[in-house]
Amino acid sequence: MVPHEIKISFDEFSSVAELNPGDRLICIEAIKALAGSHSPYSKFKVGAALKLQSGRIVYGSNQENVAYPSGLCAERVALFNWGANYSDDPIESIAITAHTDDFKISQPVTPCGSCLQVLAEYEKKQEQKIKIILFIGDGPVWIVNGSESFLPFLFFEERLAQS
Repeated sequence: MVPHEIKISFDEFSSVAELNPGDRLICIEAIKALAGSHSPYSKFKVGAALKLQSGRIVYGSNQENVAYPSGLCAERVALFNWGANYSDDPIESIAITAHTDDFKISQPVTPCGSCLQVLAEYEKKQEQKIKIILFIGDGPVWIVNGSESFLPFLFFEERLAQS
């Protein structure tokens, strides 16, 4: 047996007000994205905003469906929008936030495994990591450089990518 240990690192700020102006701006855009959430079943709104190298902002919000598996997370809505329309303009950062009137969210909400895998795919495609900014209202902000910190055993089967 060979023991292994995986460590992650992230920066924590007490609020969005502590961020640099660029990171603060993308957080404001993620809050705007909440308005597009279609979440009549969970009442849990999630908004995501991508900042592209050109400065363009791409939005995503969670889209629920009464046939639950048919819905899609905010992160993938934004990422697939980028992939379909702006893939020649690299993603620098993604800001993700959530809101519900049903209870208080006290810490940032992290992306699900599927969203992390899509983030990883696009990091690989553009050959650069994406800064991930997670925040909640007036609460803490977590900043992580790249999806690998959340999902250290990403699925990449190089033989699938061979022609």
